[in-house]
Amino acid sequence: MKCPIDGTNLVIAERSGVEIDYCPQCRGVWLDRGELDKIIDRSAAHTPPPPPQQGYDDRSDHGYRKKKKRGSFLDELFDF
Repeated sequence: MKCPIDGTNLVIAERSGVEIDYCPQCRGVWLDRGELDKIIDRSAAHTPPPPPQQGYDDRSDHGYRKKKKRGSFLDELFDF
């Protein structure tokens, strides 16, 4: 089968157990009826669930530290 865009012979490859046709020249991908649904279903079965979200905690800084404000030399001599 030829690529409808540039006329190059299409190459058959297997992705998630589904044979797809692609053009090595323009990198276009052509699927037969139902192949996209099969790929989506099979890839969804292999993806891990997202990690649970944690609530915001005011006490944790999540790796961000506030810079300590630099005082003058008088701060070292006197307790303000």
